[in-house]
Amino acid sequence: MLKHATTDKEIARCFAVMAELRTHLQAESFVNLVRDQEKEGYCLAYIEHGNDIVAVAGYRISTNLFLGKNLYVDDLVTAERVRSQGFGEKLLSGLRDIAIKNGCAHLHLDSGTQRKQAHKFYFRQGMVVSSFHFDEKLSDD
Repeated sequence: MLKHATTDKEIARCFAVMAELRTHLQAESFVNLVRDQEKEGYCLAYIEHGNDIVAVAGYRISTNLFLGKNLYVDDLVTAERVRSQGFGEKLLSGLRDIAIKNGCAHLHLDSGTQRKQAHKFYFRQGMVVSSFHFDEKLSDD
């Protein structure tokens, strides 16, 4: 079942799994970074198996001219040790439920071009490639 990390302790417990996707993150600044993002609508969700967090997603709900009201998945990762056991599917399904309950017309995400296994997963989940994402680095931060 999908849970939301609302306490500092819950957020900190999500770090190890999130760091598998976002390898540049540092444990000592993770909680504060999530708290800063929460001010902009970010939510951190997770799935536990036993006492272990095995899948984590960061998302936000917003409205724009292109998609209307939508849920954007910033981060979605299942711990490598438990991949292909259905946790990613449960996580994405939980995000879909949140989107529907909030009246979102779309659920969408970006995935790095090198993440071939993730792309196969998204296709199996019924997602399609709908656009290209362009990026220009403006600083070294």
